[in-house]
Amino acid sequence: MDFILPPTLPADGIPWEKVLPPLIPRLNGTYGQYNWSPKLLMPDTDNGSPAEVNCDDSGFTVQVDVKHFNPEDLMVKVIGDFIEVQGKHEEKKDGPGFTTRQFNRRYRIPKGVDTMALESAVSPDGILVISAPMLETDSRPLT
Repeated sequence: MDFILPPTLPADGIPWEKVLPPLIPRLNGTYGQYNWSPKLLMPDTDNGSPAEVNCDDSGFTVQVDVKHFNPEDLMVKVIGDFIEVQGKHEEKKDGPGFTTRQFNRRYRIPKGVDTMALESAVSPDGILVISAPMLETDSRPLT
């Protein structure tokens, strides 16, 4: 059987509530004393946004929750029209193992943002704030 996937995924992810019921119809209903639903198999999604992105006349700002990372674990770089944020934290546990926490995020930089003045800092409560002003436009009339 061939599966045809859309060229891109929807912005809010895979619509599991539409995909799973036809695939697993037997899980709808009751089995013994238990009520089953395909929602039991759906991945939990955090409805809260992992980042807050704002752009207005004063500038462009991205705020990312990085409270599980130290500032030295983070890397912010501009690549083309995107800001890339990477975080990687390794922690040695008792015994022979490591615990690793890692993320990568990309944010498109709107037109008119002065990328040369981009700044980033981590607040005391663990929020990475990336900001850049808008480019100065010369609005004087030509004489």
